[in-house]
Amino acid sequence: MNIYSVTDPAFRPYGRVLTGYDTAPIVETLKTKTPLPEGVGYVPSEPALEALDAFSWMRDNVYGGMPVELGWCNGHNTRLNCLEYHRDSEINLGAEDFILLLALESEIENGVLDTARVKAFRCPAGVMVEIYATTLHYAPCSAKKGQGFHVLVALPRGTNEAKPDRAPLCEEDKWLTACNKWLLAHPESSEAASGAHIGLSGVNIDIQAWI
Repeated sequence: MNIYSVTDPAFRPYGRVLTGYDTAPIVETLKTKTPLPEGVGYVPSEPALEALDAFSWMRDNVYGGMPVELGWCNGHNTRLNCLEYHRDSEINLGAEDFILLLALESEIENGVLDTARVKAFRCPAGVMVEIYATTLHYAPCSAKKGQGFHVLVALPRGTNEAKPDRAPLCEEDKWLTACNKWLLAHPESSEAASGAHIGLSGVNIDIQAWI
């Protein structure tokens, strides 16, 4: 598997690098105020991050005034397992280098995506990226064997909280696993075992051999 940089032209369909923002306080807070689990942990709204000045410019500049949440996804991971998407872009920023496994929503066919379409992108520590709403993504991966990651996850407020209580009106409605979170699970994943829509076919990618 090729591991591209987020500065490579290959990243353009999936997202972009955001510049002009002071990300140092976010990096410091991720390192000192959020944990590093052995597996993967996720918190959608972290008070220590939302107390920073970054909360205001993320809301007003990056999201144009929309209500936002600043959370984190930290830990150790090398596997794909699932892909998800939202109706809005997601912002990521790592305290360490990390790798994102990405595909495009347009590549889903009949509710299933072939994992052969997934590409890997390395994001350097301190570099902030926008992952477009049309990009399928999931938990970050470690960029170095044995090294964990602390990654900011900024999204419209309420995303990844409890899903609405409603009857499905179309096939896509069955993929919703949380508020503003549509999920495609690999058959080998714990999410699939818990009843998530099995929407990934092919190999459950593990980047361990490439890092």
